[in-house]
Amino acid sequence: MTTEKPPADRLTRGQLLELYYFLKLNRGLEEKLSNLYRQGKVVGGLYRSLGQEACSIGSAYALERGDIFTPLIRNLGAILVRGGSPHDIFCQYMAKAASPTRGRDLNVHFGWLSPEGSMPSVISMLGDMIPILTGAVMAERMNGRRTVALTWIGDGGASTGAFHEGLNLACVQKAPLVLIVENNGWAYSTPTSRQTANTNFVDRATAYGCFGAQVDGNDVLAVYDATRTAIQRARQGLGPTLIEALTMRMKGHAEHDDMKYVPKEMVDKWAQRDPIALFERFLLGVGIGTNLLQAIATRVDQELTTELASAESSPMPADDSGMTDVYFGSTAEDPTPEIVRKSRKARGL
Repeated sequence: MTTEKPPADRLTRGQLLELYYFLKLNRGLEEKLSNLYRQGKVVGGLYRSLGQEACSIGSAYALERGDIFTPLIRNLGAILVRGGSPHDIFCQYMAKAASPTRGRDLNVHFGWLSPEGSMPSVISMLGDMIPILTGAVMAERMNGRRTVALTWIGDGGASTGAFHEGLNLACVQKAPLVLIVENNGWAYSTPTSRQTANTNFVDRATAYGCFGAQVDGNDVLAVYDATRTAIQRARQGLGPTLIEALTMRMKGHAEHDDMKYVPKEMVDKWAQRDPIALFERFLLGVGIGTNLLQAIATRVDQELTTELASAESSPMPADDSGMTDVYFGSTAEDPTPEIVRKSRKARGL
């Protein structure tokens, strides 16, 4: 049973402020992760979504109870929207024993199953989740459920075979899948024009035989509305939608990347379209005061400070912990991560 989300122009004041909260939480969390990376406390790489937060927040906010999603490396905001806790994210990046994977995997390589909405664990950032989610919602349909799946892909990842095979299968089967191509102009250091002759990714929707939409990926409400419409179509049995979100990552491919290959004028241009600044101007325009926005920013900072302190003080995995939960039916304690148990209501949302 789902509760249909309203269009963007009918979101309540509370819902608009919730979107702002998630945008600030997404950015603040990644800023603290960046500091941890520079201190050598992050195990592995860090891939930020600076400048792209609206793509994750707006689209995930359109999902309904029971829907499935799988984030990629720049979709941390979607995990937060769907119930994820900063504590779990911090622990996951630092490979702590308290992380959802108990220190055995890193960044967003984890997941959960829940009646509220599942996040199948991501196995690849290069299109593989498209056929996996297609199969998942086909199974849901066979079981009489109207579940919709959402996932993302980068413009570079859209050139992989898994992208083609997965989207083609979804379209042939009219699977209830929403696929967002986050077109940030760069496949690592390769400009889009050097990896595909047609840089208009929304055109592929016609070729595959599904709905298509192109949206301003830095406008959280525009992303929300486009995704909401796609979800409605999918739930009605009308098949997939490919959404091209035009955006720009304002950091390198990862923290180790200085992105000197990106022309300065391009960076300067997109800096004027920061998604949080754009949404702040919108909120001020509809009568929401700066004091309230500042209160949310303060709340986010306090929450992240508390969650980080807790995560940093937690232990690393014991040397012999890799021998537990190797086989199904282990007698180890319940591995269900805190991210499932911790409800949004408990976080005051």
